[in-house]
Amino acid sequence: MTSAVTTDTSARPGYGQLLRTPGALGFVLPGFAARLPFGMLTIGMLLLIQHTTGSYGSAGIVAAVTGISMALSAPLMGIFTDRFGQSAVLIPVVLAHAASVSGLAALALLGAPVWALALAAVPAGASVPQVGPMVRARWAVKLEGSPLLPTAAAFESVTDEFTFVVGPVLATALCTGVHPAAGLVTEATLTLFGGLLFAARRATQPKPHAPSVTGEKRAFALSFPGLRVLIFAFLGIGAVFGGMQVSLAAFSNEIGNPGANGLLYGVFAAGNMIAGIAMGAVAWKIGPRRRLILGYIGLTAAASVLWAAHSMILLGALGLVVGLFIAPALITGYTMVEQLVPANARTEAFTWLTGSIAFGQAIAVTLAGRLTDAHGSSYGFLVPMGATALALATLLALRAKLAPKAPSRLVNASAPAAAPAEAATAAEAATSAEAPGAAPRTARIASPTARNRVNERGMGHRVPVTVD
Repeated sequence: MTSAVTTDTSARPGYGQLLRTPGALGFVLPGFAARLPFGMLTIGMLLLIQHTTGSYGSAGIVAAVTGISMALSAPLMGIFTDRFGQSAVLIPVVLAHAASVSGLAALALLGAPVWALALAAVPAGASVPQVGPMVRARWAVKLEGSPLLPTAAAFESVTDEFTFVVGPVLATALCTGVHPAAGLVTEATLTLFGGLLFAARRATQPKPHAPSVTGEKRAFALSFPGLRVLIFAFLGIGAVFGGMQVSLAAFSNEIGNPGANGLLYGVFAAGNMIAGIAMGAVAWKIGPRRRLILGYIGLTAAASVLWAAHSMILLGALGLVVGLFIAPALITGYTMVEQLVPANARTEAFTWLTGSIAFGQAIAVTLAGRLTDAHGSSYGFLVPMGATALALATLLALRAKLAPKAPSRLVNASAPAAAPAEAATAAEAATSAEAPGAAPRTARIASPTARNRVNERGMGHRVPVTVD
């Protein structure tokens, strides 16, 4: 049952209010512990394999196989999670991941050829636990009908980026200061224990949507065109992550300071985290589709000048700017999922976006690795530039697909049809949302039916009428 929620446009839901949500810390803290290792995986693999083979290109190939395997398996993991529950999927996955990453590290230290390392990278990538989408799905259930949902989306992006601040720095320090394999071994260990701890928090898990249990017709997230557009946009974001990881590592070696890699990547990720914090604190007056496009324009412009940086200070400053523009695109894309995909396919939708980032990262790691080996780090930075420009062009061409659907279009397939009066109310609300002269209004939500009478901004945010 959904409780009554009052929306006041003068109030700005904050992170403190979000974290005071009953039961939230019970899955937020274990979720952070379980996803922290993800920021260590690619950079730990790159540093270890570059150490054992002497080639960024070879390291990039293995890392790319890992990313592609993750991208292909993530949606399947999302489907299984929606059907059978988070714990049922997560426990065997983290066990498999710890074993496969440890095996890959052992093969690298034994001097195995690149093809053997690439083969071992398949299970290592396919078993990456999708903790981020699982946490987002828990927030979506916990805060259904609440104006705190956009704040939750921003908080999750900040959490993701914090892992990319801490993860690469930690992995770099372990690989350069302890042992070349220490980054991967630590990643496997933290994934195992963090994942099992998160899986044990069963009380806040979304209920499974297995057809045999609920009688629902299965809705596949990929059948919704808006999600397909977001997937392509997130490929460009992934290319930024992958291109930056390889090119920053190569640049650090070129200047004779390998340890600077963790610092430079940390500054880049810190920019993303700062922007994410700001995103959650701002009461936006423009629609999410416009925010996504504007954020992507800024990201493309910033990524287009990275290749020209030839000093550590300049590259750090440009990396910070790139990070500042990633957060608006990333957070807004995740926020739009509630508008575009029904509830019984949202974990799958989130994993498609996460997998898209991983796939873009994998391709970028491969291309940037080859360009860096042949021509130096400046050429590696061309990969984020080209990928974001291509994704932006696609986003602009297909932006109409991102228009929010009416609430009645996003109900479960087995849900009963709305009563005529309810349908008329929903149609009236949709019409008013399209009218440029509609007057602002606030709404009191007293039931699921009443929620159809207000316009949405982001994940569940009921706000005055805006025109996007």
